[in-house]
Amino acid sequence: LLDELLVRSKRRWVLSTIELKEEDPGPFPKVISRMFNNMSGNNHEFRISGMGVDEDPKNVFSINPQNGKVSAHKPIDREEYQKPFHIKFEIYDSLTKEPLDKELAFDIEIKDINDNAPTFLKPRMQVNVKENIEEGYLPVQLQAMDRDQANTSNSKITISLIKQTPEEPKIDLKQDLLQVYDKHTYTDFVIVQARDHGEVPLSSTVMCDVKYETVLLFQYNGVVNESAIQDVLRVAVEDKDTPNTPAWRAEYYFIKGNEEGNYEIKTDPITNEGILRVIKGKDYEKTILTNLQIGVRNEEPFKVCKGKSAPGGDTPDSVEISVKVIDVNDPPEFKNSPADVYQKEEEKPGKLLFTPVDPHFRFEVCEDPAGWVSIDKKTGKVTSVKKMDRESPFLNGTSIYKILICSIDNGEPPATGTGTILVHLGDINDNKPQLVNKGVIMCGNKNNKVKVTAKDDDIHPYSGPFTFSLGGNDETLEKQWKLEPAYGWCGLVSRNPLAYGNYSVPLVILDQQNMIGQDTLEVMVCDCEEKDVLRTLLCVSAVLLLIFICQCGKEEFKHMPMVEEGNQTLIKYNQEGGGSECKVCWLCSVCKLDSKTVSLCVLCYSTNHTVLAIWSLLNLFICVFSARLSQLLHLQTVWL
Repeated sequence: LLDELLVRSKRRWVLSTIELKEEDPGPFPKVISRMFNNMSGNNHEFRISGMGVDEDPKNVFSINPQNGKVSAHKPIDREEYQKPFHIKFEIYDSLTKEPLDKELAFDIEIKDINDNAPTFLKPRMQVNVKENIEEGYLPVQLQAMDRDQANTSNSKITISLIKQTPEEPKIDLKQDLLQVYDKHTYTDFVIVQARDHGEVPLSSTVMCDVKYETVLLFQYNGVVNESAIQDVLRVAVEDKDTPNTPAWRAEYYFIKGNEEGNYEIKTDPITNEGILRVIKGKDYEKTILTNLQIGVRNEEPFKVCKGKSAPGGDTPDSVEISVKVIDVNDPPEFKNSPADVYQKEEEKPGKLLFTPVDPHFRFEVCEDPAGWVSIDKKTGKVTSVKKMDRESPFLNGTSIYKILICSIDNGEPPATGTGTILVHLGDINDNKPQLVNKGVIMCGNKNNKVKVTAKDDDIHPYSGPFTFSLGGNDETLEKQWKLEPAYGWCGLVSRNPLAYGNYSVPLVILDQQNMIGQDTLEVMVCDCEEKDVLRTLLCVSAVLLLIFICQCGKEEFKHMPMVEEGNQTLIKYNQEGGGSECKVCWLCSVCKLDSKTVSLCVLCYSTNHTVLAIWSLLNLFICVFSARLSQLLHLQTVWL
């Protein structure tokens, strides 16, 4: 029994997909599917029954008894038969007429096409509109239907206005139908269209006759440029009370139409007119015509006969104002600005970074400080032309590179819109760690340890904390120095007391990904005072400061060029005796030490050759000392 339960049941019926399109033009008969059954042998026959075979509508489908091919014999109107075609498939032994397998039931649905136009229940309507009907309300109910499949584009209906007589006032199905007239009775007719959304849209129309009478009121029409902040028009009123009194001065207010606060109306204190002004620019693409209703009242409440006060007075007078927005050339707008783009640094050039949504403009790169991208002027596609470096100074340490592109339309004059692309550069390990300070001072008379720190332009996890080790294979170096600690920040420790002087210590620095950086630390071991200040450096600084102050107090320094060969013209004097008086105010000497040149200039007032010789020796001594100190501090020293 267990073995029987574990036997896997194989599929017996196999039916390929049946797709049948409504009103299929044929030719017929047309094979629409094929049946397979693993119970079939040499002697079998397929049978078909059900709706469309032996039930209405009959003779629509048939099956080949031998090969199982299912055929359709004529087109089908889906709207005539709303239910799916329920069909049964069977297989029999052709000799014994016994069934070989269980029957298979299958529903065939007809794919809808847009073969029915929307229709109005009443093809022509007549409506009477009362005077002063509520704005925005028209007592006409239009009913349309579409017989195509529900909840599809074939049956979705859009109603629109296609014709109106007379053409003015313009009627919009989404806005107010009625306008205000000054006299007479008008008879209008409106033709409304209902259209579906099928692949081939179909439509039908209805005519509405509208009869209405208007009331005697003032009407104003104004024009304003799109996005402009300006006065639109002035509204005049008539008041027979004494001028320039609260009973005469008018107060204007909006009754409706200014729900978004785009307009304001103020009273001219001299003429008592209402000044309508736009305070928020209107967008032509959203609003073409605005209908405002403005009311007016006095500052002083209106009073009726017999001295009885009626707060607010009788029904305040009002006026209709239509403001038309004139289209101007708007600058192009980027819908997805700023656009965020993500990529790794140092990728090969030629990568597409950005494609604008609306390519119908001319494009240019407005801001690309590093010159990393180019733009297709027609399509606006932005492509990289150089490798992008996250550590570039153009990123200001933010990992985000900002690109500004401009789109220019063909208007008169041309308008320009800008869009921002933010390229987020992912870091790679492309920078070696290095020392923050390549020179340190170790106070040999106080301690034997200095702190050493490293840096890496990359970010985590391609930077610190770092691992330090001594570089080179010099055994003497390891006997003289050690690193403690060697992770994070490094402590350079001298194992034995060192003589005062300069020492070069090669270091190997590893980041978290084991990228090696090699650097040399210059250590100056010297004698320090209590506050770790070099005695020699203080002394030299004091002498230099004294000489500088003395010279600067006399006159402005003038550069004196170094003459190496002197004056080579010989003059014959035919006399003996001492030389001429020394008038050189600067004695300049040049000395070289380890390829580092140090210039020393010392003020000389003496004319005695002995004094000159002493100054020269002193000059040479200071020059040698300064050059040595400059070598330690990696600076070029100039003494005045």
